[in-house]
Amino acid sequence: MTYVVTDACIRCKYTDCVEVCPVDCFYEGENMLVIHPEECIDCGVCEPECPAEAIVPDTDPKDKDGKWLELNTKYAAEWPNITRKIDAPDDADAMAEETGKLEKYFSPNPGKGD
Repeated sequence: MTYVVTDACIRCKYTDCVEVCPVDCFYEGENMLVIHPEECIDCGVCEPECPAEAIVPDTDPKDKDGKWLELNTKYAAEWPNITRKIDAPDDADAMAEETGKLEKYFSPNPGKGD
């Protein structure tokens, strides 16, 4: 098992999870984060830290078809590593409750990392 980031992170990009990760397995895209599944040690400390509840185990029904594991795997290999907390976007709280964000807002562009 590993943890994955779902579309609830898109345009919220809170980084509270990054701050607590003991193995620095988060990678930053332009408007979301992903977890590298081969680096994640399945400790679960990141999951309760996410205000948008965007982090779930890959065994969660939200990832029954494996699309979040696939997306996290693909972009963790392309995006830069992020190891410390940064400010969330100004509209993060407003975006946290929106659904269907993958189709509406996902960007494959990398973030800045650190």
